[in-house]
Amino acid sequence: MTAAIRIRDGVVRGFIAKVFQRLGVAQEDAWVAADVLVRADLRGVESHGVNNLWQYVNPLRAGTLNPTPDIKVLRSSPVLASMDGDGGMGLVVGTKAMEMCIARAQEYGLAAVTVRRSRHFGMASYYSLMCLDHDMIGCSMTNNSGVGVIPTFGREPMLSTNPISVVAPTNHEPPFEMDFATSVAAMSKIGLAMATGGRIPVGWALDSQGQPTDDPQAAWDARSLLPLGGTRELGSHKGYGLAVLVDILTGVLGGGMYGNSFLRNPPEDDKLRVSSSHFFAALRVDVLQPIEEFKARMDDMLRALKESEKAEGQDRIYTHGEIEFEAEQERLRDGIPYHPALVTYLRELASEFDIRLQL
Repeated sequence: MTAAIRIRDGVVRGFIAKVFQRLGVAQEDAWVAADVLVRADLRGVESHGVNNLWQYVNPLRAGTLNPTPDIKVLRSSPVLASMDGDGGMGLVVGTKAMEMCIARAQEYGLAAVTVRRSRHFGMASYYSLMCLDHDMIGCSMTNNSGVGVIPTFGREPMLSTNPISVVAPTNHEPPFEMDFATSVAAMSKIGLAMATGGRIPVGWALDSQGQPTDDPQAAWDARSLLPLGGTRELGSHKGYGLAVLVDILTGVLGGGMYGNSFLRNPPEDDKLRVSSSHFFAALRVDVLQPIEEFKARMDDMLRALKESEKAEGQDRIYTHGEIEFEAEQERLRDGIPYHPALVTYLRELASEFDIRLQL
């Protein structure tokens, strides 16, 4: 097995921020974007971290991703708003949208923001996790600019992986952090398997002939991921329904891109056609219940789950976010483990942009 190379989070964050700045991104936005990617790696979500850097670098190089977007509020009420990301990085646009949610929820107790004409925003839970510092429940959802998920009983890709994240604060237990694609796996996990030379589990995706495959390249080329559940007998209609729900709240409600049905009737606005749509919400807990009481009840519920009877051969039950929480503590202490192939790519960027990368 190839040994990972550990890099301190501050080192890689600073390096990525400088790469973005070389590509025309404003300094503040570059640091925000770098933090989104590095936080994913800290929490063990490598499929949405620095391994995905090419997804932002290549279009910035090509001029198809706006490094200095004019982010605007299109419609607004005290608790609701719709934003236009002007074709900018979702890492930046999403952060600004959730900051607006939190500010309005502080005043009114609840807020939601839709975003159109943004781009890939990385790890969905980055934005819902922002709410923890304010003792709020956070929610984020997104669709993406490409489709790759088939509906139950279908063969044609019609939906994106459409992830959903919800985070709730606790007291002593790790915060509850749910973050999952509404497909069996995210497309970026297929990409990660390709980059590291691995295989994928059978049941994640189909090949171009409509057959299950463990070859990540075949899955990537076919773009035919299965909805969460895999088959109708195993509940794929539930994943399919959740994916459609995400498209409703992000693209349809926000006036942006949604699924293959939208691509069949492309808009005149090219930035809209290749964009992602997002949905964010923040809820101030203490409007409904004293925050310490809520956190104590959260601790009680999560402990009960972990202390319940284990299946044969299992010594632990995890709650959502617990694995990521523990990964973050370990990686903050020991550095983030990166695959040598990714480190080679970072070194190439360092040479191209004349940036020092100290490992």
